[in-house]
Amino acid sequence: MTPDHLRTALTERMTEEGGRWLAGACASVAAEPEVVRGLFPLVGRRCGRGPLDPAVPHGWTVDDAARALLLTAVPLTGTPLLEEIGELYRSGDAAERRAVLRGLPLLPVGDGALPLVRDALRTNDTRLIAAALGDYATDHLDAESYRQGVLKCVFTGIPLTALPGLPGRADIQLARMMAGFAQERTAAGREVPTDIGPVLALFPDVRVPRHRERADVRSATTDRPSPREA
Repeated sequence: MTPDHLRTALTERMTEEGGRWLAGACASVAAEPEVVRGLFPLVGRRCGRGPLDPAVPHGWTVDDAARALLLTAVPLTGTPLLEEIGELYRSGDAAERRAVLRGLPLLPVGDGALPLVRDALRTNDTRLIAAALGDYATDHLDAESYRQGVLKCVFTGIPLTALPGLPGRADIQLARMMAGFAQERTAAGREVPTDIGPVLALFPDVRVPRHRERADVRSATTDRPSPREA
């Protein structure tokens, strides 16, 4: 997402009144950066909270997009910007934190906002986790943390299609983790999420035993006579 993409999407999902309010809010923030703290919580009520694209689960919402644009209006860089977005994240509710995470790729913060991403990945809020693994994490998060975040998505039921950078960040270690997860789920008689398939398909050398093979292994183990019986 770019600011222009967000503006275009919002024209179809936000009322004229909401658009006028957002334009005025962005102008106010550009003139006085500190007012963003008072405006940020008002965005949902003023601009709306519905999905930006109803066909995309765990995707952007109207208030995500509007808040992200508000962040891009803040005329700060470096440490002052990091301090400002850090305060918005820490003091905000779940929707405000999600918007900060969504907006990170649009801001000149380098690796400085990674603590916010790691904080979100420690939660059990699926919307925060999905937002944390967006474009910013794709570009900046270390490999081990990214793998653990993806696996957490699988465990919490977040569709992997919600992670835009996954095809490029997937590696053989992640595929092995997925294979191990699939084996454990199947052994427990539980369903394996189908969306791990594309990750495994990227690494055909990582093999997941089929159900029949697992059954044969269990049978061979349990049917083998004990030394006393032999």
